[in-house]
Amino acid sequence: MNKKQKKMLLRIILTFILFMVLLVLEHTGVLEKLQSPVLLFFIYLIPYLMIGYDIIYKAARNISHGQVFDENFLMMIATFGAFGVKEYSEAVAVMLFYQVGELFQSYAVGKSRQSISDMMNICPEYANVEEDGSLIQVDPDDVEVGTVIVIKPGERIPLDGVVVEGESMIDTAALTGESVPRKAKPGDEIISGCVNGSGTLKVKTTKVFDDSTVAKILELVENANSKKAKVENFITRFAKYYTPVVTIGAVVLAILPPLILGGGWGEWIQRACIFLVISCPCALVISVPLGFFGGIGAASKIGVLVKGSNYLEAVAEMNTIVFDKTGTLTKGEFKVTEVLPEKESGISGEELLELAAYGEGYSNHPIANSIREAYEKPLSMERVTKAEEVAGHGIHALIDGKEVYLGNAKLMMAEKISYTENRSMGTVVYVACEGKFAGTIVISDTIKEGAKEAISDMKRVGVKKCVMLTGDRKEAAEAVAAELGLDEVQAELLPGDKVTQVESLLKNQGEKEKLAFVGDGINDAPVLTRADIGIAMGSMGSDAAIEAADVVLMDDDVRKIAAVVRISRKTLKIVKENIVFALGIKALVLILGAFGLANMWEAVFADVGVSVIAILNSMRTLKDK
Repeated sequence: MNKKQKKMLLRIILTFILFMVLLVLEHTGVLEKLQSPVLLFFIYLIPYLMIGYDIIYKAARNISHGQVFDENFLMMIATFGAFGVKEYSEAVAVMLFYQVGELFQSYAVGKSRQSISDMMNICPEYANVEEDGSLIQVDPDDVEVGTVIVIKPGERIPLDGVVVEGESMIDTAALTGESVPRKAKPGDEIISGCVNGSGTLKVKTTKVFDDSTVAKILELVENANSKKAKVENFITRFAKYYTPVVTIGAVVLAILPPLILGGGWGEWIQRACIFLVISCPCALVISVPLGFFGGIGAASKIGVLVKGSNYLEAVAEMNTIVFDKTGTLTKGEFKVTEVLPEKESGISGEELLELAAYGEGYSNHPIANSIREAYEKPLSMERVTKAEEVAGHGIHALIDGKEVYLGNAKLMMAEKISYTENRSMGTVVYVACEGKFAGTIVISDTIKEGAKEAISDMKRVGVKKCVMLTGDRKEAAEAVAAELGLDEVQAELLPGDKVTQVESLLKNQGEKEKLAFVGDGINDAPVLTRADIGIAMGSMGSDAAIEAADVVLMDDDVRKIAAVVRISRKTLKIVKENIVFALGIKALVLILGAFGLANMWEAVFADVGVSVIAILNSMRTLKDK
C-alpha cells in the first residue's frame, strides 16, 4: 500500500469505529434522549465529513468545471437526501462503504499496474564512459553512437551495442520474461534494459538512447492504456448517457408520485436517494478497464508487450495467423546440410566444398558465408584469378586456372551444362568445373526450437488456419510447412506479394474474425500494418517491424502467441461477466428501490458490493499462468 492508500485506510477505520459507537448508542436508545434533531444531525455529520469530505470536494470541483454527472455527484446528492429525510446512519454507511470500495479499487488498480510498471524499472539512470583513464557517469541521452561504454557487474545496460571486450551472463528477465541468463562475449549484440551479470563488459554503442530498445519499450508501455477496446469505448459512452438519465429518473421519482398521489414526500425522497446510490456505475467504469489492464499486465509478465486493450480484444477474436518464414519460424541461420558430389565427375565431397568456398570467397551473402564456414580452412584467395557475379544466377570464377560456375539451375541451363536436379529442402547451389557438372551443395535455414509446438498450441487454442508466406523456393517452403504442420504455404513471394496475399485472406474473413501476421524483417512492416493484428519479434526484429506491430514478442518465442490468445480470451470473458453481473444486479435492485422494496443497505450492496465483486473478478486476469 502507498501513503495515500494507508491514509484512506486510517480514515475508514476511525470512521467505522465512531459509526459503530453511534449505532450502538442509537439502538440502546441513548441518542433518543437527546431530543434535539439539530444536535443529532451534527453528531452524525462528524463521521460523515471524516469519511466523505473528499467526495463532496470532487463533486463541487467537477460541477464548477461543467462535469456534473459522475459517481461523486451521485454519492453527494444521495447522502444529502438521506440527511434531508433524517436517515443519518444510512447516509454515513453509504459514504463509508463507498470509500471502502474506492480503496479496494485503488489497491486493485495498483496491483494490476505493478506487472506493467515493473517494466518501467528497466530504464537506466546512467552510462559509464572512460575518460583519461577513469570512469565518469553520464546521462544515456548524451552518449553518441560508436562510443565505448563500460558496464560493471550488476549494472543495467543503458544502450544497445556490440560487446568489444569481456564476457558475462546477461539477465534478460525484465524484457523477455526468461529466467535463464544469456551469455555475452565479444562480437555479440546486447540490448538496453537487461542487467549485466558478474563480468565487466565494454560495449560499442550502435544506437542513441531515443532509438534504443529500452526507450521504445517504455514508450509502448506508456501508450498501452491510450488505445481502448470496443467494450471499453461502449462502457465510456454508456456511462456518459446513463448517469444523467438515472439522475433525472431519481428527481422524477422524488417529485411526481407525491404530487400525483399526494403527501409522503419523505418516503419518495428516500426512494430517490436509494435509486441514486444503486445507479452509480462504478462497477462498470472501473472493472472493465481494470480487466483489460490486468490482461496486458499478465502478457507483460511472460515477455509480451500488447500496445493497447483494443489489440488484446482483437487477439481474442483471432482465427487466422500468417507467419513470415525466415527469422520467425526458422532461425535465419544458413548452414550447409548436404554436400553431394556427382559420381561421374570424380570429385570428392571435400573438393566440391573447397571449389564452392573459393568461388564464394569474395561474396558477403549469407549463403556464401555458410559455405565458407562449412569449409572451415583458411582461404588463399591468390588461387582465384577471376570472380564475377552473374545477376540472378550465381558466380563465375577461375580457380587454379579452372573455370568454375556456382549458382542455381538457371545458371546451369544458361551455360548449357547438363546437371542432376536436386529437390532437397533449402537453397541448392549447383557447382560445375571445366564445363562439367561437379555436384550440389544444399544450404538450409534451421527451424526454430519450439516452432512446431507453437503451431500445435495455436490449433489447441482454436486458431483455425496457420499460413506461411516466404520468398524462398517452393520445395524448401513446402518442406518447412510439412514439418511444422501448417495449413497453407505461399512461396517465392516478393515483399509486395505478401501484402496481396494477406489482403486476399482478409477478404475471406468473417465479420468477427481477425487475422494476425507475425514477422521480423524491415520488409514485413507493410504487412504488419495491413493485418488486423501485427505481431513482431522484439529481440532480433527490425525497428520498423516493432514500430508497425501491435504486439511485440520480446524474446522472439512464437510459442507465447498461444499464451497471449489464452490471456486475451480469459480477459474478454471476465470483462463480459462483469458487465452482465453489474447491470443485472443494478437493474433488479433499481426496480425494487423504485417500488420501495429495497432500503439503503441493499443500495450499498448494489453499488459497493457489486463493484468489489467485479474488481475481484477482474484481478483474476493477473493470475494467468
